[in-house]
Amino acid sequence: MTVSYSSLDLERQLLAAMYNISCVLNSSLNYCDTTDNVLKILHEECQLKCGMLTILDQSRDILLVKSVHSPASGVNISQKPVHYKVGEGIVGEVFRQGSSMVIRNLGQDMRFADKLALYDYDKPFVCVPLKDANNQVIGALSAQPPNLDDQAITMLTRFLDMAANLIARNVQLAHQIETQQQQLVSERDGLRRKVRNNYSFKNLVGHTKSMRQIFEQIRLVSRWDSTVLVRGESGTGKELVANAIHYNSPRAANPFIKLNCAALPDNLLESELFGHEKGAFTGAVKQRKGRFEMSDHGTIFLDEIGETSPAFQAKLLRVLQEKEFERVGGSSTICVDVRIIAATNRNLEQEVANGNFREDLYYRLNVMPMHLPALRERIQDIPELTEFMLQKIGKAQRRKLTITDSAIRTMMTYGWPGNVRELENTLERASVLSESGEISPELIIFNQVEPMFPAQTRPASPAPQSFTSTPLNELPSINKEKQFNDEREMVIDALERSGWVKAKAARLLNMTPRQIAYRIQIMNIEMKQI
Repeated sequence: MTVSYSSLDLERQLLAAMYNISCVLNSSLNYCDTTDNVLKILHEECQLKCGMLTILDQSRDILLVKSVHSPASGVNISQKPVHYKVGEGIVGEVFRQGSSMVIRNLGQDMRFADKLALYDYDKPFVCVPLKDANNQVIGALSAQPPNLDDQAITMLTRFLDMAANLIARNVQLAHQIETQQQQLVSERDGLRRKVRNNYSFKNLVGHTKSMRQIFEQIRLVSRWDSTVLVRGESGTGKELVANAIHYNSPRAANPFIKLNCAALPDNLLESELFGHEKGAFTGAVKQRKGRFEMSDHGTIFLDEIGETSPAFQAKLLRVLQEKEFERVGGSSTICVDVRIIAATNRNLEQEVANGNFREDLYYRLNVMPMHLPALRERIQDIPELTEFMLQKIGKAQRRKLTITDSAIRTMMTYGWPGNVRELENTLERASVLSESGEISPELIIFNQVEPMFPAQTRPASPAPQSFTSTPLNELPSINKEKQFNDEREMVIDALERSGWVKAKAARLLNMTPRQIAYRIQIMNIEMKQI
């Protein structure tokens, strides 16, 4: 039996339903949830029963049933997934053709594949395609209207087509956002893996006893949240150690915030660490989080902590003790869960004695001290460090770099006042000067300080010389009348003159006993027993 509706009444009904559909689709980007509500509106307000949404699964080239509205049957597609192949049934045919189909009597169409057993075979069936912005079919929307006249069926078909366009935009936007989120997650995970790899234990180079102790300390302190004070000369790798501690700790997935305390004056340092409220001072146009707040649940690295003033140290002490603070210009207390790693190249004990560093702050920071040795104290690590750095520099220059044994021996005679940082700069400078990629002794150029006076006006008393800046072949304590064929003969001569006592030979060569011992080993010098 065909039912007749006033076209005006039907238009008003459909217009109200379209407004409700647009509101539902704008409420969320989860098209599966919103589509359920859209199909409910079609069922209750438009007499379009058993609405079904199918979306293309590009990986399998099938149409998956994503949503069905049929309160009476209680179909649960989450427990029993249903799909159509392209061209299968009316739904698959609409997807293949990319155009709407209206079946006046469902039971008379042999193409219909009733996989859900929901539809009345004596009523019409309408299916329209979902198309993206490029007019590519991405799915289909279908429903079953009552037995109406042709004009009403045509209006309902156009209405269903408009609803399908809105749903298609929602589906496309949801897919784009999902893809972007997956890319961001993948990029984040990749960056985390890269950072962890850059600061893993395999990037901490050294085999000397002092460095092995440092590696063991890093492994132990990484497990816990104890405050760490990293001490050592400039260029020894204090920040590298701080990175290794954080990225090998349970906090590795959380923020790692760094601040050089020597780079800012006290008034800016307080705002940088604690943040400020809007209007706290001139230029504070909005609220700003400080480094402590940004590093919540993570780690904060305070480099050059010894450069801060006693006034600021008093403010810092409370944060270290209570893990709470107020923003500059604010009154509310902010609590944070943060691990603190500090670093300094100063003698803090002497600074405390001189009154330049608060004693209570010193004891609060000095929970787990780590002393990094200077490079001159671990000369034996230079070959290993050199190999590691040349791989890094070569990767940046996109070529393979090598170094001769004589160049390594040349570097082992230098005192390295700039420590590992100076070693890396020296190797990079040598690699730039090397066209072939092989670094020879003549390319090893140490940092030389220019004299303050011209040669003719230089003071009569020469500055004392030290092994830290004097190459081995220019040492004044060796008899220069004797010509050495190579450095091996020089070391043997010094040993013979000292009665084969390593300590005395080291003094003759302006070396440390450790340096002379290493040369004896690599030069295969047979020690004589006297």
